[in-house]
Amino acid sequence: MQATTSIAAAPPAARPAPARPTGRAALPQYSLGQILCIWAAAAVPMALLAWVVAPLIADHLSGPGALSRALIVTLTAGLVWQFVLVMFLVAREQRTLRWPVLKEALWLRSPRAPQTGRRGGRIWLIVPVLAVATGVEMLLPGPSNPVGRDLGEFLGSHAGHTLLAGSWGWFALLAAMFVFNTVLGEELLFRGFLLPRMNGVFGRRDWVANGVLFAAYHLHVPWVIPATLLDSFIVAYPSKRYRSALIGIAVHSAQSAFFLVLVLSLVLKG
Repeated sequence: MQATTSIAAAPPAARPAPARPTGRAALPQYSLGQILCIWAAAAVPMALLAWVVAPLIADHLSGPGALSRALIVTLTAGLVWQFVLVMFLVAREQRTLRWPVLKEALWLRSPRAPQTGRRGGRIWLIVPVLAVATGVEMLLPGPSNPVGRDLGEFLGSHAGHTLLAGSWGWFALLAAMFVFNTVLGEELLFRGFLLPRMNGVFGRRDWVANGVLFAAYHLHVPWVIPATLLDSFIVAYPSKRYRSALIGIAVHSAQSAFFLVLVLSLVLKG
C-alpha cells in the first residue's frame, strides 16, 4: 500500500523538448541528366542573348559601340536569370528560401578546415593567393577576341569613354552586371548550387567536372574557354575542399572590383 502511494505520488517523467530547427538543408545528389539540364538552363540563354538577341538590338542602335552596349544589356539580363534560376531550384528542393536554409544549401558559409573542422580564420588567406593566381592567368596569351565583344577593350576605347563620362545610369547597369556575374549569378550557380550536388555522379573528381562545366558554359564568349578552364579549377578545388562557395565568390569579385573602379573613374571624368 505504501509502495503504491509512492508510485502514484511520483511526478510524471518530463517530456523531451521538441528539437529546434537547425537551419541545415539536406543536399541531395543530382543525376547526370539533372546536372546537364541545369548547365543548359544557364549556358543556352547566355549564348542566345550574345549571338542572336544582342546583334538584333545593335542593329537598331546608333552611334559607336552599338554591339558592346547591346551585349552589356543582354548579358546582364542573362546573369540575373541565373540568380532567379538558383532561387527557383533551391525553393523547389528545400521548400523555403529562409536565410539559414539558403546558407547551407548554397555553401554560403565560412570555409572549414577539413582536418580540424574550424571555420574561417587563417583559411581566408587563401583568397588573395587565388586572386593573384587568376590575375596572372588573365595575363597569359590567348585567342584574340572578336571586334566589339571585348568589354575591357570597349571600356578602354574612345567610344567607351564617351559613353561612360558622367553616365551614372551605365555605371549602375555595369555594377549590376559585375555583381550578378561573380556574386549572385555564375558563382552562386556553379560553386554554390551545382558543386555540392555533383559528388553522387563524379565522386572525388566532382570539382574537376564542375570546372569543365563552368568553362564550357562560356558559349557566349567561347574564346575564353581554354583560359577559363584553368581559372575554374583554381576556384573549384578550394571551394570543394573547404565546403564554401564564398571562396569562389571572393576570388572572382576581386576581378569585378577592379573593373568597377575603372568604370567609376571613367564616369567621374564626365
